[in-house]
Amino acid sequence: MDTKKYRVKGMHCASCASIIEKTFKKTEGVHSAEVNYGTETAKISFDSVKTSPEHLSKQIEKLGYTLAIPTADEMHMSASEHAEHLGLNQSKKEKLAEIHDMKIKVFSAIPLAVISIVFMVWDILIANKIIPEMSTVVKNIFFYLLPLSSAYMIFIVGKPYLLGVYRFLRYGKTNMDTLIGIGTLAAFIYSLVVTIFANSLKSFINVENTYYDVTIIVITFITLGKYLEARSKVKTGDAIEKLLNLQAKTALVIRLGKEVEISVNDVKYGDLIVIKPGAKIPVDGIITEGTSFVDESMVTGEPMPAKKKVGDSVASGTINTSGSFIFKATKVGSETLLAQIIRMVEDAQGSKAPIQALADQISSVFVPIVLVISFLSLVAWLVFGAGPLGMSVALSYGLVSFVGVLVIACPCALGLATPTAIIVGVGKGASEGILVKDAATLEKLHKVNTVVFDKTGTITIGKPTLVDIKNLSDLKDSELILILGTLEKKSEHPIANAIVNYAEEKNIKLLDVSDFENIEGKGIKGKINGVEYFAGNAKLVRDFNLSFDASKIEQYTLQGKTPVILATKEKVLGFVMVADEIKAESKKAIADLHKLKIKSVMLTGDDAQAAKYMASLVGIDDVIAHVLPADKLEKIKALQSEGRIVAMTGDGVNDAPALAQADVGIAMSTGTDVAIESAGITLLNGDISKLVKAIRLSKITMLGIKQNLFWAFIYNIIGIPLAAGAFYPIFGWLLNPVFAGFAMAMSSVSVVLNSLRIKTKKL
Repeated sequence: MDTKKYRVKGMHCASCASIIEKTFKKTEGVHSAEVNYGTETAKISFDSVKTSPEHLSKQIEKLGYTLAIPTADEMHMSASEHAEHLGLNQSKKEKLAEIHDMKIKVFSAIPLAVISIVFMVWDILIANKIIPEMSTVVKNIFFYLLPLSSAYMIFIVGKPYLLGVYRFLRYGKTNMDTLIGIGTLAAFIYSLVVTIFANSLKSFINVENTYYDVTIIVITFITLGKYLEARSKVKTGDAIEKLLNLQAKTALVIRLGKEVEISVNDVKYGDLIVIKPGAKIPVDGIITEGTSFVDESMVTGEPMPAKKKVGDSVASGTINTSGSFIFKATKVGSETLLAQIIRMVEDAQGSKAPIQALADQISSVFVPIVLVISFLSLVAWLVFGAGPLGMSVALSYGLVSFVGVLVIACPCALGLATPTAIIVGVGKGASEGILVKDAATLEKLHKVNTVVFDKTGTITIGKPTLVDIKNLSDLKDSELILILGTLEKKSEHPIANAIVNYAEEKNIKLLDVSDFENIEGKGIKGKINGVEYFAGNAKLVRDFNLSFDASKIEQYTLQGKTPVILATKEKVLGFVMVADEIKAESKKAIADLHKLKIKSVMLTGDDAQAAKYMASLVGIDDVIAHVLPADKLEKIKALQSEGRIVAMTGDGVNDAPALAQADVGIAMSTGTDVAIESAGITLLNGDISKLVKAIRLSKITMLGIKQNLFWAFIYNIIGIPLAAGAFYPIFGWLLNPVFAGFAMAMSSVSVVLNSLRIKTKKL
C-alpha cells in the first residue's frame, strides 16, 4: 500500500475538497484519502497494482481538478529548486504566477465595479429625490456600458463560476463556484431579457430594475476576496520557506588533500567539510578540528550562538558566526536534522485536526442545502409576496434574495478555519524549536492537565557532572581538581569523565600519572610527581584506616549524588560530588506549568528519598520512584485511568512505549530516534522550557481555530436568512447581493488574517 501526498489544482473552497475526497474513496484500489483545502493537498493511500496517480487524476479531471504528479526530474530537484518550495506543496514561482493572473483579473474588474457602484448610488439618490434625473446621454451610456461590462465580467473574469454551473448540470457536483455561477448568471440573464424585451414585458414587471451591477460588483468582490485570500495563504507557508532557505547549496570538502567546492547533494557520509566564518553548515556532523560559535536559532529557537569544539555535533542549516573548523559528515540528504524538521513540519501542516471534522461534514452538504434555500426563497417571494407587493416587486425581491443567498453562502471560510490556523501554528512552533508531528497532537495538547517527566535527560542533563567540591586540605580547589582529574583521566568510568570534563572547562592542564591501577569496587590509584594518590569511595578510605567522618558525605548520597574521595595513605585531602545535574531551565518550566494549573509528576528508577529531594529542587508535585523501564507504560495508564489527560516527556528508548501511550508524547531531540518517532512533539535542543511554550502554542492555535469557526458560522447563520428576506416582514430588511458578495469575500480573508495573528503571539 503506497501513501503519497500530491498537490491538487483547481480547488476553490471546502466543498471542492469534499468532492475530491469522496471521488477518491470511491475509486477501486484506494484505501484512504484525505484532502486538505488549506494546504491544497491530497494524502492518498492506494494499491499501486489496482490504481495509479494518473488514473486518480483522471477521476477528478472531469470535475475541474487535477493531481500535480511530479516528474522524475522534479523528484530529484536540486537544492536551489527545492528551496523555492512552499509549505502549500506548490513551488513559489507557480503560486506567484497564479496570484499574478488573479491580480490582472481583479484590476480589470475594479474600474467596471466602480462605474457600476456610481450608477447604483446615483439611481438611489434619484429615487430619493436628492439629485435630479440623469440626462438622456448619460442614461444611454450606462444603458449600453452595463450590459457589455456585465458580459465581460461573467464570461471572462467569472469563467470559473460558469464552469461550476456546467459541472453541476452535467455531473451533479456542487461547490462554491456553482453558487456564484448560478446567482450571477441568473442576474445577468434576467437583466438581459428585460433589456431586450422591455416593451413586451413592461405591462408585467418593472423593466426599470436590472441587475447588471449585481453581476459586475459581486464577481469583482469575490475575485478580489480570492486574490487577497491566495496572497494571505502564501504567507501561512512562510515557516517552511524559511526552513528550506536555510539549506546550503554547496559544501567545501577536503578531497585528496585539497579543498573542493561541490553541490550539497554530492556530499557523502564521512566527508571532511571545511566551514569558514559566516558559512552555512551543509549537513550534520561532528567537529574534528577547530572551535567556533554557531548560530542555531532557526533550528532550535535559541537566540545566543552556541560554542562548538572538537567532538561537538553541528546541524545542517545553522550558521557559523566566527572562527573556522572542520567537521566529519555523519548525516547527509534526508537524514539531516533540518531535512527531518522540514518533513515533520510539512506533514503536520497537511494533517487534519479532529475539530476540523465538523467543518468538513457541514461543508460536504452545505452547497446543496444553500441551492435549495435559494430556490425556496425565490418561490416564497412569488407565492407570498405577489399579493401584498404585486408580482413585479415580488419577482424583483425574489431574484434579489435568490442571488443574495447563493452569493453570501460561501463555505470557504469554514474550509479555511482549521487548516490555516494549523499551518501558522505548526510553523510558529518550528521557529521556536517545537516540532509538531500532526494537527491532532497540537489539538490534544491544550487539554493536558498532567505532565509526566522522565528524570534523566529531561529534568536533568542526562550525564554525570561534578556539582560539589569539599576541600579538607591546605591545597587550593584547583590543585585538588588537578590531582583528581589527572588520576581519573586514565579511568573509563562515566564519573571519571565528569571530573576530567570539569577540569577541562576550568582550563586546568592535567599532568602525567604513573603506576596507575584500578582497585576493584573501591577506586583507583597512581603516582603524580612522585606522590601516590588514591581516589574512590568510602571503602577505599576504610582500607587505610584514615580518619574520615562518613556523615560528611551521607547527606549528599541521600540527594542522589555520588562521592569521589581523594586521599593519600596518610590523610583524606577532600572529596567531590558527581551527579546528573538538573537543567537550568527545569525549575522555571515546572513553575510555568503550575501557572497553567497543570500537575507535574516525575518517574525515576532512583531511590525514593533521592528522587523526592530532586523533585523538591524544581518544584515537581508528585514522585513515582523505583520505576523500572518496563513499568513506565503502566504508570501512564494508571494516571489516565484517574481521568487525567497526560503528556509524557522523555528521551530514551525505554521511554518510547510510555510516550506512545500518553495522550501527548513529548521527546527531547537530544534523545534517541525511537523516542522521537514515538512522540507527537519534539523539543529541539532538549530544552524543557519549550514544553510550556508548546502548551501555550496549542492553546493559542485552538483559540484561533474556534474564533475562525465562530466567524465562519456567524457569517452564514446571519447572512443566509437576511439574504433570503426572512427579516423583511418584521424590519423591512433585504440584503442587496452586492453586500452579500462583499461579506462573502471578507469572510474568507478575515479567517486567514485571524490565523496569521498567531505568528505575532508571544509564547
